Amino acid sequence: MTEFFQMGGYGAYVWSAYALAGVLMVVVFVLSWASWRRNEKTLAALKAVQEQSRNRRAA
Repeated sequence: MTEFFQMGGYGAYVWSAYALAGVLMVVVFVLSWASWRRNEKTLAALKAVQEQSRNRRAA
């Protein structure tokens, strides 16, 4: 089993590459999720302004 993890002497490079890729994937996910949340709030605010504008025109 240790031979598998050492990967013929290249294990440090291989596993660090996997770790870096995993960390970057998590970072991209978190940033995308935060952007989505921010955009949802902006959309809700714009819809509220649009609704207020419609109500003013109707009155």
